[in-house]
Amino acid sequence: MNWGGLQSLLSGVNKYSTVFGRVWLSMVFVFRFLVFVVAAQRVWGDESKDFVCNTAQPGCVNVCYDHIFPISHIRLWALQLIFVTCPSLMVVAHVTLREEKDSKYSAMHEGSHLYANPGKKRGGLWWTYLASLIFKAGFDGSFLYILYYVYEGYDMPRLSKCSLDPCPNTVDCFISRPTEKKIFTIFMVVSSAVCILICICEMVYLIYKRIQKLVRKKVVESHERTSLTTARRSRSKSTRSKLSVREDPTNTASIQNLCNVMTECHDGGGAVREEEIIDHMTR
Repeated sequence: MNWGGLQSLLSGVNKYSTVFGRVWLSMVFVFRFLVFVVAAQRVWGDESKDFVCNTAQPGCVNVCYDHIFPISHIRLWALQLIFVTCPSLMVVAHVTLREEKDSKYSAMHEGSHLYANPGKKRGGLWWTYLASLIFKAGFDGSFLYILYYVYEGYDMPRLSKCSLDPCPNTVDCFISRPTEKKIFTIFMVVSSAVCILICICEMVYLIYKRIQKLVRKKVVESHERTSLTTARRSRSKSTRSKLSVREDPTNTASIQNLCNVMTECHDGGGAVREEEIIDHMTR
């Protein structure tokens, strides 16, 4: 196994993950992948050789073994690990595509960039990341259901009975190390359930952050609109106050006419009569 290539691949996936994604990756790599490679394969390595039935009928042991173990736990877990880790590569592929687009855009537009940070989860990359989480949780849940459906539970029976042809009658069959296999089965099931829980928590976290960002954006826009409306209203009030301070030309003309009448009366040497002044003011 090329551990260097695996390490670089996991580092690329881990670079674009959230905190929950890093925990999920550690969970898959340490508690599932290493346990699968180091221990589980050795425990199930002798399942066919040490499967024994209390009959000497040719072919009966093989038929009973195929009936009790339709698919090997090891091969099922290998497929599960492959399917579960593949959606993470969707994010890496999307980021790589963004980086290529950004480099081409930068070359055509003299140093300007199409993306400020190609690895930031915005736009399509956010949806790709969310889809990868849905696929990972879905694959884990599907394989847990397949394991439960095929073996009718997660137990490993010490004794299994088989009455299929060419067995002459109902025979008793025994598997090797059933307790050890049961412990590893429960361990892999629990670790898969924990990974599903981590994926669900990460999906909730991403959706919550997205909603929080949209709400904050709407609040800022509403505050800006309120500030703009307040500024317009204050500007309108100031304009109205300036207009009210201005002199009325009609009042000014009336005052000027009154002054002219009083001046004419004074120049004529006569007493100013109240009726004439009132008459001029009412004109």
